[in-house]
Amino acid sequence: MTATADQPIQVTGDEAKRIKREALGIADRKKHQGRAATAMKSRAKETGTQQRVYRYRFYPTPAQAEQLEKTFGACRWVYNEGLALRADAWDRHRVSVGFAESCRALTGWRQASETSWLREVSSTVLQQSLRHLDGAFTRFFKQLAKRPQRKRKHRSQDSATYVRTGFRWVEDPERPGTGLVTLAKQTAPLNVRWSRPLPVGAAPVKLSVTRDRAGRYFLAVLVEERIEPLPVVFVPGGRAPKAVGIDLGLAALVTLDDGTKVDHPRLLKKYEKELARLQRGLHRKMKGSKNRGKARERIARLYALIGDTRRDMLDQLTTRLVRENQVLAVEDLAIMNLLRPAVGHGRRRKAQLSRSIIDAAWGELLRQLRYKCAWYGRTLVIVDRFFPSTRRCSDCHAKGPSLDVSVREWTCAECGAAHDRDVNAARNLRAEGMRLYRLVASALPPGRVPPSVIKASEPAGVLPAA
Repeated sequence: MTATADQPIQVTGDEAKRIKREALGIADRKKHQGRAATAMKSRAKETGTQQRVYRYRFYPTPAQAEQLEKTFGACRWVYNEGLALRADAWDRHRVSVGFAESCRALTGWRQASETSWLREVSSTVLQQSLRHLDGAFTRFFKQLAKRPQRKRKHRSQDSATYVRTGFRWVEDPERPGTGLVTLAKQTAPLNVRWSRPLPVGAAPVKLSVTRDRAGRYFLAVLVEERIEPLPVVFVPGGRAPKAVGIDLGLAALVTLDDGTKVDHPRLLKKYEKELARLQRGLHRKMKGSKNRGKARERIARLYALIGDTRRDMLDQLTTRLVRENQVLAVEDLAIMNLLRPAVGHGRRRKAQLSRSIIDAAWGELLRQLRYKCAWYGRTLVIVDRFFPSTRRCSDCHAKGPSLDVSVREWTCAECGAAHDRDVNAARNLRAEGMRLYRLVASALPPGRVPPSVIKASEPAGVLPAA
């Protein structure tokens, strides 16, 4: 490999194998020595099926909770050790270490006497922890995320992923869609609260066990099922697809083009006095004491209540929007840019604004709209963020001056129409979204349906020319 002025030389070939074996302690491949190494292929889902996650709460016995505690700690340790191994291999030896080498290093860690406690945890679970690390590095190299960081106890989420060889599933014949789930290294099945059944005949593909800060255990079951698209929704009395413009805001969480507004629940503001009281009680407790742990758990339970309420509200809202409309038009929001901290004068007001944006959970709302449109045969049109939806008159399309956030109503200087700020923005988003939708739909061959997501800011060639 050739090197440039700012790019170091990467060691490859036999020299890299020697460094991995002697300096890094990574054993050579013992299986299939005569076969060339090939990239691992991910398991492809069946044709016509969608991967869907069902989340349930379960109540472990003391023995199961103790074993899960070991599993969470081992997964965190293996992730951190794999991160240190890859960083040390590159920084000191200019050697690239991938998932396969990390798995061979894991075999050595399990066989070493100092870390023999790793054998108390299923090897497939630890391998999945290394796979998550490899995925984090892949996103980092593609500049989609920051460099992976070490996981810390009490800071990172306690989780473990079980593939098909790491659990046993027995469906209950009397209650299809429910059954017994037994994890690796455990003898008794989990006490799962089946709030709703799984699709009949669908076997779990993967399980994820998590424990939140409030001490609750959850089981996320990944299955492959056929999700039937919803019937096409047309405008009453016509054959045009029914569309809706959705404006996200803080005065009202969602404003539709017909004037309907969904209030911002402001959950953090609702519980801020209770949170402040519990935080003051936490700081009065001695560090390391049991009372401090109890105070932290009370705070975690309150935050869990806020999070559950917010997710349930957003889930009901997005489901209703997707069921009632065929085309949904939203604005492409730069949420992370809006959350940048302010410096100097006005930073306190900016901090309150950022807190309200976080409480609104715009990102989660848009994420739910994306996958639900893909599931149910709807189209989500993401209008360019620089489109002047707020200051453009929805009647005469004249563009007015920039408006301060405090201005909630304004009058068009050209036609004299009086506008509500959010309703006018939703109407403009609907009009622009339908223009982009027709542009894409007219360029498709006969029989093809429009894609589930149309984004105006995609590179040239994705959208046909007007």
